[in-house]
Formats: sequence, structure tokens, C-alpha cells
Amino acid sequence: MGTGGRVTVVGIGADGWSGLTPGAREAVEAADVVLGSPRQLDLLPESLTATPRAWPSPLVAALPGLFAELADRSVCALASGDPMFFGIGATLARVLGPDRLRVVPAPSSVALACARLGWPAEDVDVVSVVGRPLARIRRALAPGRRLIVLSAGAESPAEIAALLDGDGWGPSALALLEQLGGPRERVLAGHASDWPHPPGDALNLVAVSCEAAPGARVLGETAGLPDDVYDHDGQLTKREVRAVTLALLGPRAGELLWDVGAGAGSIAIEWMRAHPSCRAVAVESHLDRVAAISHNADALGVPGLRVVSGRAPGALTDLPTPDAVFIGGGVTGDGVLDTCLAALRPGGRLVANTVTVEAEGVLAAAHARLGGTLTRLSVARAGAVGGFTGWRPAMPVTIWSVTP
Repeated sequence: MGTGGRVTVVGIGADGWSGLTPGAREAVEAADVVLGSPRQLDLLPESLTATPRAWPSPLVAALPGLFAELADRSVCALASGDPMFFGIGATLARVLGPDRLRVVPAPSSVALACARLGWPAEDVDVVSVVGRPLARIRRALAPGRRLIVLSAGAESPAEIAALLDGDGWGPSALALLEQLGGPRERVLAGHASDWPHPPGDALNLVAVSCEAAPGARVLGETAGLPDDVYDHDGQLTKREVRAVTLALLGPRAGELLWDVGAGAGSIAIEWMRAHPSCRAVAVESHLDRVAAISHNADALGVPGLRVVSGRAPGALTDLPTPDAVFIGGGVTGDGVLDTCLAALRPGGRLVANTVTVEAEGVLAAAHARLGGTLTRLSVARAGAVGGFTGWRPAMPVTIWSVTP
């Protein structure tokens, strides 16, 4: 293909060679080397003159060297279904650049599943657990929602059913769809609470019709989850303050947050729950809280939260550039505030909360220097006072928000 030449990526389904369009077949036949998984390569006809070659493992780290080695060969890469939908095509676009790819897609497994089930694709949430934690499913759970879970293998359906049942979603109807589009296609049904099917074909996905059991706790997606969903030692941004803080931080799709002095990790977790593409790094110096943050992130469906054990500002070195920063603790530490402000992308937001007079002085000085808004938030909750009900005020919280 010549140095820097194009790579053709062809989507192939479980129906194999017979399911390819004439154009897709021509792309494979014109190649000197065909890359793919062993299962995909086995779908090709024996008459093919191209050299079949399985993907290396680990994959991503080996790709630059592989394509440098094949620089003078015509290369076709096989992908499952639509190469750009959770497929190898997206990986190759990141590694080689999209201008080096010619993509010939086939129907995705999700498109085939929706066709079999009669589900409008635009109403379906897709979650992949291929190389990703199963806990990611939790973020998508909501009564009446339809999910399609891309399985990691033959064991995934039972694992998905067990997670749903354990979280109070046992009544959810499941459909297991194996070898979609191929001669061995099979669809099996059941419920999460009593999934009856043993492990079958590794090429499968699971469709979930979400239904909560009576009494199950169903969480919303807006900021301000109940305090008791978090494992914490008291270092928790309380529900009402958390809702205001997230509103000021303003999470947007694809953005990265630093949660500095993260405590239980509630701000980072609810930032990530705002959109599936939101990312966060939680920085915490207490080891027991570090463990609690990871537990909370898993339980609330955002296991991708990165947790850094260490004290700011030293622990902030070499972290990816944030779009927003929340300082929940340590604002009086030498260099913490200035380091966070300097790290922000242009147009980034910083929010810092405190309950102490000393830290409030730091925020007041920063406000005088850089502007922004200072807010004092007081929350009182009703509680028993003898045989009556009275208000029990929490400590007032001072919040500084700024776009430097």
C-alpha cells in the first residue's frame, strides 16, 4: 500500500463471505494481507490469495509497529459488523488517523438485534462490557428503558442477569441473541431473577427491558443523589450543596473534571453520571477514602472514575488537563489553588467549597483578585425536638466559582 497508504476496513457479520456486498468482497480480494480475529479469518474462502494474519495481543500497543511492517503491502482489516461502532475501525482511526482509512461497513449487531426485537434503535441505550467493567450497566438502568449490552463472552449473560437481580432489577426481561445474522443465529428469553440458560455462544449480546422490583431504589440522573447511597466517613459533600456545586461546574459531554480532596468522590461520580462521555479524576490523600471512592463509583455505575491517591498539589502532576476543577478539601494548602487555576483549559471552570474561616479567607482573597462569584449556602433539615419538629441547621458552606 506504500508508506502512509490507506487501510481498507471491511465489516463482516456472522453470515461470513456470503453476506458481504460485491464491493466488500472486492476490497478483501484486492489485499495482500487480511487482518482479523481467528474467528473472522475462518469466515474467508480458501481460494483467497491474500495472507491471513491474526491481530497481535496486546492490540493497541502493537498496531504502529504492525502497520510499519506492512507499509508496502495492500492491507484489509476485518471488523465485526459496523467497524466504527464499538469496533476496530474506531481504534485504527485513533492510531493511524481517519484519513488513512477506507471503511466498508456491514450492519452492526445492535441494528440486527433491534430488527429482531422490533425495537426502535433511537430509543435504545447501548452499553459495552467488552474489556470494560460490568458495573457500567448500572448507570443506564431506569424503569421502562431498553438496553442492549455488548457481551464480553459466553459467561456475560448470566453475569448481567446476576448484577441486575442483585441491584433490584430482577423482573427485567432479557433476550440473549447469539450469532446474529449467521446460520446459527439463536434467540433465548428469560428474566434476570431466574436466568435459566447455561453459557452458549461467545458471540452474543443481551437485550434488557428494565423493570425494577417492588421496593427497589431507583436513582435519577440529575445531581444531588441521596447521601446514603455513598459509603463515607462523614467527608461527603451533602446532597443540597452537591446539587448547587454540580450546577456551577456545569458538566458537558466529553469533559474532564479534577475532584481535589474528593472525600467520598460524590462530585466526581455525579459529574460522570451527567453524560456517558464525561470523565473525572478523584484525588484523595486518605487511603480508606480512596477505597470508598472506588466502591462508590462501581456501585453508582461509573467504574471508569480514575482515583489518585496523594495530596495536592503534588498529586496533580502529570494529570490530563481538566475542563473543570472542584476543590472540596485542602484549599488552604500551599499552592493548591494556584496549581488548579493554572491547569485549567481556556474557558474552564473552578469551584471551591469550604466550611472554615481560614479557607473562606483564601477564597475571599481569590475572589478579590480574579472575580467570579461567592455564595454562602445554608441548609437546615427538619428533625425531632422532643415531641415536636424543629430545624437543625448544617454548617454553612462558602462556594467560590470562577472562569479565570
